[in-house]
Amino acid sequence: MSNRYRKILCAALFALYGAAPAAALDVQPGIGFVAITGQAEGVQLVLENAQHVDLASGLVDRFGSLIFRELGEGNAYFVREPGGATTAVTTLRFADHPPQSFYEMQTLVEGLNYIQARDGTLLSAMVRAPLGSSFAPGRRFPTLVEYSGYAASDPDNPQASTLLASAMGYATVAVNMRGSGCSGGVIDLFDLPTTADGYDIVETVGNQDWVLGDGVGMIGISFPGISQMFVAGAQPPHLVAVAPFSIISDIYRSPGFPGGIFNNGFAETWLQERADDARPAPEGGQAWAIQRVNEGDTTCLANQKLRLQTQDPVDFTQSHPYYDPALMDARSPSAWAANIQVPIFISGAWQDEQTGSGFVTLLKQLPKRRDVRIMLANGVHSTSMEPESLWNWVAFLDIYVAKRFPNMDRLAPLAGAIYEQILGPGQPTPPLPPDRLAGASSIDDAKRRFEAEPRVRVLMENGAGSPTPGLPAPRFELGFEKWPPPGARQTAWYFGPGGTLSKFKSVADGFDSYNPDPDARPMQTIPGQGQAESWEIMPAYDWRPLVAGTAVAYATAPLAADTTIVGEGAVDLFLRSSASDTDVQVTLTEIRPDGLETYVQSGWLRASHRKLARKGNTRTEVRQTHLAGDAELLPAGQFTKMRVGLFAVGHTFRAGSRIRLSLEAPGGDRTRWAFDTFDTNGMVTNDVNYSRGYSSRLVLPVVRRAQAPAGLPPCPGLRGQPCRTYAPASNGG
Repeated sequence: MSNRYRKILCAALFALYGAAPAAALDVQPGIGFVAITGQAEGVQLVLENAQHVDLASGLVDRFGSLIFRELGEGNAYFVREPGGATTAVTTLRFADHPPQSFYEMQTLVEGLNYIQARDGTLLSAMVRAPLGSSFAPGRRFPTLVEYSGYAASDPDNPQASTLLASAMGYATVAVNMRGSGCSGGVIDLFDLPTTADGYDIVETVGNQDWVLGDGVGMIGISFPGISQMFVAGAQPPHLVAVAPFSIISDIYRSPGFPGGIFNNGFAETWLQERADDARPAPEGGQAWAIQRVNEGDTTCLANQKLRLQTQDPVDFTQSHPYYDPALMDARSPSAWAANIQVPIFISGAWQDEQTGSGFVTLLKQLPKRRDVRIMLANGVHSTSMEPESLWNWVAFLDIYVAKRFPNMDRLAPLAGAIYEQILGPGQPTPPLPPDRLAGASSIDDAKRRFEAEPRVRVLMENGAGSPTPGLPAPRFELGFEKWPPPGARQTAWYFGPGGTLSKFKSVADGFDSYNPDPDARPMQTIPGQGQAESWEIMPAYDWRPLVAGTAVAYATAPLAADTTIVGEGAVDLFLRSSASDTDVQVTLTEIRPDGLETYVQSGWLRASHRKLARKGNTRTEVRQTHLAGDAELLPAGQFTKMRVGLFAVGHTFRAGSRIRLSLEAPGGDRTRWAFDTFDTNGMVTNDVNYSRGYSSRLVLPVVRRAQAPAGLPPCPGLRGQPCRTYAPASNGG
């Protein structure tokens, strides 16, 4: 048909129906999805399988786009238009990587670039030479990638890790995930297309002629830390090392649904921020993307065309209150950890107010190699960037990415500026750690010394290692060759009358009762969920005592000797409730001889989620299935056994102190976590049994031969661990 006759026909159709016919379908196949663009708003499209059986349908949005999701990989489909015409499309397979020529053909230059992923999506990438350098012909630099859905590729505001790496002499490439910033596509947190993009990014960057050595490393804290686990598990050939800080293990259990209870504090806030970031520029989205579009970046503008197809992450998460293996397994870093073949340095904090310490559940899945390094400490989300960890970060990157002798002197002049940003203006700079590699004779010698240190380093009593309480500095450290710490004694203390905890089971029969009221105390210990406030040297915690009648607690007699625990704990309960379901929070604290009480750690469980998984449970490690099919309400009038896991922690209970465990409604002990828990109106009663045959107990991993320095640490003072005056619970504990 000639163009003349096509125009005549189009005009006739417009006159007859009042609208021009839709353009030919522009169909983009992806990994598990099919995207259609360039259509008229309101048109209904139908997805058929290879046998032309209808699978799904949808209406084209006002940007002319529609996405069909959750499709099989490598499968054939048809997209049917209203008139019956169909367009064939075959989805991509995650395992089918493009040839190296696909990556070699893409040239990246200093400034903002767009990297093409295998499905055609363009990802915004900001390329920077090391601070004070430029990409002159023939110059090559060690290179690091930061990859996340934050404003990573904002040309004017580099992320903290990127900025620091640049100052340390690294070229950096900061990339926005699909569906964020100026990148195309839609964001779907931690899905396979996002991981495949990470693979493609590493391979594209690794093939640039300005990259030194065999490939690139990856860096980042939190979101860009988590993304490294997926990319490293996908094993792109040009990846040489990763340093993921402040990460998670499982998108469901922490921080999304601790114990099966939705975290409507930090988790919901973070998800809403991702939804806001995904809005199409210039209507919304990240500020820098709005600016780019308004200044004429046509690629950034074109990359917004699928944004209205983004699923609301808050609604999506809340609509999946149980663990869904088909949906969540591949989106959890723990599923990728065992596949990581490059050197890895993980750092995290027990009391992390954002991600929690659930990440430790993947540590034992990591390869048992000397180039796998783990650093743990009490503290907050930014603790992974505190001096001991940060100095090791530089050494790790220098050894495994730059392949050069670690020069720690480069970092010291920046310490004041770094910690002013973290701790706030006017605060003293934390004491800087000694150069543990000083005296090494060569890069090979430095590497041998680095790898000779314990694979797992646990910094103890962080915040008490300087004359300024709360200033980041550990008081001592413990070293282990694997996780969980070998030789830790799984030690039980049993509940007893009068709120006692004893090494012996109670010979008396009885139970204690409480009314789990989430309104009895503030849900969060820092009002407003402020991030910066949690990181301060001395946060203004509102950590209130247990309210009479709303909690029970159990405490040991004063300890005869220091008792150090490292790892996860368990609370084995025999519980009866007047409700068919109830939420339980368990909180571990230290009652000091001076009458003060220090927060240690918490755990949570919705009773209907109590079904244990077949694997992964020990006396101190608790793993529920959280499957919808395993959910079971409590039997009326009966004591039911359930296990509540205590998140991992490292802490020394000092001689003369008492170990205390309390049970209450969720909330009141964390700065940013909150819980979508049951509104009991004070009308629910929970009973905790300590009778013979119903021996509720606390089990902790006690590390033997741990030598702590003499004297109690300041209270307050330990990072991430608030302090209050001890007040007994209603049952005496």
